[in-house]
Amino acid sequence: MGDTARRRVGIMGGTFDPIHIGHLILAESAYEQFQLDTVQFLPSGNPPHKTDRTDGASDGERLEMVALAIRGNPHFTLDAEEMRRTGLSYTSDTLVCLKRQHPDTDYYFIIGADSLLSFDTWRKPEIICQNCVLLAAVRDGLAPSAMEEKMRKLRERYGAEIHLLQTPNIDVSSTKLRAWRQEGRSLRYYVPDAVLDYIGQNGIYRGAIPIPADS
Repeated sequence: MGDTARRRVGIMGGTFDPIHIGHLILAESAYEQFQLDTVQFLPSGNPPHKTDRTDGASDGERLEMVALAIRGNPHFTLDAEEMRRTGLSYTSDTLVCLKRQHPDTDYYFIIGADSLLSFDTWRKPEIICQNCVLLAAVRDGLAPSAMEEKMRKLRERYGAEIHLLQTPNIDVSSTKLRAWRQEGRSLRYYVPDAVLDYIGQNGIYRGAIPIPADS
């Protein structure tokens, strides 16, 4: 009998505070371009670079917003692994745990251009590279040569398998959306309707002025 076919699973990590269309388009692009079986959304529990978040949603709210955002997409799944941990959350630890649990799976970790450029500052980048393929999204305003040079260095330094992920560049961030919400600006079309309704119904990111759910 031949070997069982290996699964190809994308990992879309982040605080998702809130999840927005940029995250979803990035995940869908990875699914299509790299023939993935599924893309696993992995909300971070307590990332070391965002321990000072004071204007964000609770862990439970972030988890529910991701669930609402990906509902109806059969190749998107939600994993609360990092939410269940105590202490800081590190990508290297998560990937080691996933590979131990699922040795028949190849993981494709999706990152943005900014994360690619700062990858050397991550905890145990060599462990990350041993346990996944990196998919780096291109970004307008960043010269392709700069990304190619960074990818070359990561291959040499850590033995990384890394590929460019072609995706539309959408100028949106969770930080920007939280600020807009507090200012009373509309988030419509930047987040899925179900997430927008949930934010309004639960008063998340509210400022001094109450904002209706359909704003």
